[in-house]
Amino acid sequence: MKNRSPLSHSFCAQFFCGLVIAIVTLGLTSCGVRYYKFPEYTFANRPVPPSKLNTRVLVSITVNGAQGALQMLDAQRDIRNSIFNPNSTFPISGFANGYPNMIFNFPEQVLGYVYSNSDGTLTQVDYGKEAVAGSGGKLPAKADSIAVPVNFKHVYAAVSSLGVLTVIDNTNGQTYYLNLPNVYRVAVNQGDSVVLAMVRNSNTLYRLLRLNQNQAAVPGAIDCQPFNVPVWCVVPVPDSASSPSLDRPVGAYFSLDGTTAYVLNCGPECGGTTAGITMMPQGSLRVDNYPTSTPYPSPVTGNVPVPGGATAVLADGTTLYISGQQLQPDGLFAGFLSTMDLGTNKITGQYTISDGYHTKMLFGDDNTLWIGSQSCANGERAKLKQNYNCLTRYDIGAKTTKVVPDVNPADPNSSVPYPNANENKYYYGDLTGLCWVQGKNKMYTAYGGQVHAFNTADGSEINNAQFTVQGTALDVAFMDAATNSAN
Repeated sequence: MKNRSPLSHSFCAQFFCGLVIAIVTLGLTSCGVRYYKFPEYTFANRPVPPSKLNTRVLVSITVNGAQGALQMLDAQRDIRNSIFNPNSTFPISGFANGYPNMIFNFPEQVLGYVYSNSDGTLTQVDYGKEAVAGSGGKLPAKADSIAVPVNFKHVYAAVSSLGVLTVIDNTNGQTYYLNLPNVYRVAVNQGDSVVLAMVRNSNTLYRLLRLNQNQAAVPGAIDCQPFNVPVWCVVPVPDSASSPSLDRPVGAYFSLDGTTAYVLNCGPECGGTTAGITMMPQGSLRVDNYPTSTPYPSPVTGNVPVPGGATAVLADGTTLYISGQQLQPDGLFAGFLSTMDLGTNKITGQYTISDGYHTKMLFGDDNTLWIGSQSCANGERAKLKQNYNCLTRYDIGAKTTKVVPDVNPADPNSSVPYPNANENKYYYGDLTGLCWVQGKNKMYTAYGGQVHAFNTADGSEINNAQFTVQGTALDVAFMDAATNSAN
């Protein structure tokens, strides 16, 4: 038997060592995170998207008001790019509308609607394909408010500049424009059976009616369209004659059991007298509940004054959380969160929050509630040199509030952690987008035109260097939420 040469022994040793190193390396990498790996059975049988991301935050962006985009962020890792290529991002294919300022997010249906008020387009986005799925209809540009029910049979929009309440009726492929001067808010319940509209500087609430075929226009209607063969009518909702309660209505919350509509009265914040909540049964407001004569009977069943103001609400089944502003003796407004017991309809607490006009409220992890507003630098907090940013974290258990980011304008050494392009060391700007990244202890925001994210546990901000976007961030949505209520 021949002896092997020293060269052969050296080759074998090198080969064996290389094999061992390869096996160890493979073993180590397989023990770590499997990037962009989905389980065999996806949640609710949702499709695996092309990006392979399962924690996506959608951001609507405008570059100059005429050019826009939709970009997805990896909210699991808090980055905007592929981990394999730092120059590769995750855009929604086929979207280019100029000013996409509203996202209507339906993760349960794996679908989103995006409105651009530069051209009035409403675009459907397929979350499974991460691409535009077609048109959701054409609305007048500069719509003040839009409501999309979960059945997608209709889209409702209030356009104050034109004085029209628009109905895109997907059941017959028609669009209707009902004349209602200064209409600027619209709300619809989950079942698409109650549609309410509000008019600027008015104490009158309105509701929509959908007529049966060849049905005559209802008495007392403000407008019916089409004129000759009406399909939709808008009629006033009468207040209580003995004790009027409607005072600059601006919105409505519909109870999940389908029984009650809670109408928000803006009061002094909108030039009225008394802020509050007015209760009405949803059955009296249905689109198929036709009045037969005038005057109509009032459906109001109760009213609760809310001194802290009422422009946005959210409920957890037992408590109604109400955000708004209260007029102060110096003529400025101060932000407050009020709580109302849904069993007794009584106000149980009032807590100081960010100033400004409140439009965003969302529950988060760690038993928290998050509240966003706009124009916060014009209120009582700025005057008193307190933190006057536009986002508040409310600890539901401890019943404490904290304006975030945590900054002290009275301290020259204090500053926001990650300033926006305006370089204001104390103030981010308007909060225009808010979404809860469920189960990840994070809230993502469109805050002062940029993306900022916060830890729900303590309100601290996550370093946003790796997920800032090119352009102005207008809105955000969590595409992979378990339920539609995460946005």
